[in-house]
Amino acid sequence: MAVDIILPKLGFSMSEGQLAEWLVADGGQAVEGEPLFSLESDKSVNEVEAPASGTLRILKQPGETYEVGTVLGTIE
Repeated sequence: MAVDIILPKLGFSMSEGQLAEWLVADGGQAVEGEPLFSLESDKSVNEVEAPASGTLRILKQPGETYEVGTVLGTIE
């Protein structure tokens, strides 16, 4: 079963964020609890951990701004 990777809300007023970079390549192995991607918001850059272990399938590219809740990829 695939697990969606969503853009999280990191601050009270955050409504969107920029996907700065993927730390695991498309098709690579993600490990639950390990950094998966970095997210740039208004005030900071944060690493976001993988919600599950498995093969990463990237759906959204870095350098773009997405709304909170956007599915950025999946882990299968």
